[in-house]
Amino acid sequence: MGYQENEVLAKLPEHLKQFINDQDYDAYTPINQATWRYVMRKNVDYLSRVAHESYLEGLRKTGISIEEIPNMYGMNRILKEIGWAAVAVDGFIPPTAFMEFQAYNVLVIAEDIRQLKNIEYTPAPDIIHEAAGHAPIIANPEYAEYLRRFGEIGSKAISSAKDYEMYEAIRHLSIVKENPDSSQKSINEAQEQVEYLQNNLGAPSEMSRIRNLHWWTVEYGLIGTLENPKIYGAGLLSSIGESKSCMEPEVTKLPYTLAAADVEFDITQPQPQLYVTPDFAHLNFVLEQFANQMALRRGGTYGIKKVVESKGLATIEYNTGIQVSGNFSELITDEYNNPIYIKTTGQTALSYRDKELIGHGVKYHSEGFGSPIGRLKNVNLAIENMSPYDLEAYNIREGQVTKLEFEGGIEVEGEVITGTRNRFGDILIISFKNCTVKHGDTYLFKPEWGIYDMAVGSKIVSAYAGPADPTSFDQITHVPTEKSHERIITPELEKLHVLYQEVRDMRTNKAVKEDRLKEIWSTIQSDFDLEWLLPLEIYEISKDDALKDELKSYLLGLENKIEVFHLVSEGLQMIDEQEGMKLQNA
Repeated sequence: MGYQENEVLAKLPEHLKQFINDQDYDAYTPINQATWRYVMRKNVDYLSRVAHESYLEGLRKTGISIEEIPNMYGMNRILKEIGWAAVAVDGFIPPTAFMEFQAYNVLVIAEDIRQLKNIEYTPAPDIIHEAAGHAPIIANPEYAEYLRRFGEIGSKAISSAKDYEMYEAIRHLSIVKENPDSSQKSINEAQEQVEYLQNNLGAPSEMSRIRNLHWWTVEYGLIGTLENPKIYGAGLLSSIGESKSCMEPEVTKLPYTLAAADVEFDITQPQPQLYVTPDFAHLNFVLEQFANQMALRRGGTYGIKKVVESKGLATIEYNTGIQVSGNFSELITDEYNNPIYIKTTGQTALSYRDKELIGHGVKYHSEGFGSPIGRLKNVNLAIENMSPYDLEAYNIREGQVTKLEFEGGIEVEGEVITGTRNRFGDILIISFKNCTVKHGDTYLFKPEWGIYDMAVGSKIVSAYAGPADPTSFDQITHVPTEKSHERIITPELEKLHVLYQEVRDMRTNKAVKEDRLKEIWSTIQSDFDLEWLLPLEIYEISKDDALKDELKSYLLGLENKIEVFHLVSEGLQMIDEQEGMKLQNA
């Protein structure tokens, strides 16, 4: 195992563990560390005024340092005190997996870190976004419960084929944008593909709608009043650009309601509007409203149609509690559009209360499964409610050939072999041999096909994505094929890393060598045109007034030369203010 397990991570199913990477902490370069430090210093300075009160307290509770990129092992030692854990992953993982991690109280952290040129914002998930954005707010118990509950419900949302295509496109864009070797042409093409798919997704699936809710709350949420909102969304907390611009009046502020589920977002652009929740409790209220609309709770014809349309692994649950998991291929309904028969194709498993029933796994049901839904014709008592005496009265007993006619027109005729009941005595499955199943003139099962196992239940109460029992299916095959690119360290970049490390060591060890700082500054001027963060770090620690004046003049002279000049001027202002406070307190 490439990571340290604890009691929270030990509960993860194997299909989630496949996404976990070992955080290679030594791979973070001195420039990476400087990027983290700049973002965090600026965030703490600014967000202390505009972020939800939980943010700064959460930084302390989660052990996230301003000075250095967090080590996942260190975070986990602290996170376990609030019942959570963190794991490193490679960039974007599938939305269902992301949400399922949340359901297990696990925060997934993309181990990479944005390039300096993307310091303000990147569409790629990185350790700044995850650790500095998500982690501090989960120290708030009410918000942490919202995240867990969101993961629990979101992981059951039914996706479409377009959803996965969209996920792959966004993942590809995030990878090429953070790859220093990517051409502008490849970045533009990736961005155009994302924009095309965003405009051509068709009817929104459950997953796309709940993903919208996730975006407008967990990623870009505001809390408080419309007139004076505070930031709690991780996308805003980790963006030193948008955390400021989002507070401008040009960005519309709307009350957070269920309507946000139908508002799409563009991951490549600043958001034109944001939603404000009055408190964290309201987030759960809206989430429950959404869940009530899902197939998860509606079941019936609506739910079954959703899983058939999804063409993915899904589960339907009868009112008896029996769960059928597989790829649903067909639904037969009666004249009133009530479901009367379901069919799966390929491997199928039967479960009860999320545990596979013995003898009813994918090896046994390897070629699909079919079963009626509903009550028997002209019989007031549902099969699941029949006592042994009732079953015998209707010829449903071992060794007896019986014919069951359902209200919807399904006919099952064969010799009863056995039945399976739950611990309360409710019958879940009736197995037949020499069995024929028909709907009108259409054969749904023939005697030569083997044993017919009939799930028992008068209605479908739930339908959702994924299997009831995760261990029933081989799901260790879902890691994205495209990996984040390994960054190549050129000799020139290696030289710059050495300079960053020297300045970092001087600051950390409180052993500033002014002569060496002047040499480093001279090297920057000759070899690293338009470099701004390292001169800023030298300006911060130097006590030589002449050198500081020269550095400040250089940095201010970048105004019309680099796009992020505002970060330079804000960095200078932050350093000068902190220096002024030190003199004032001396």
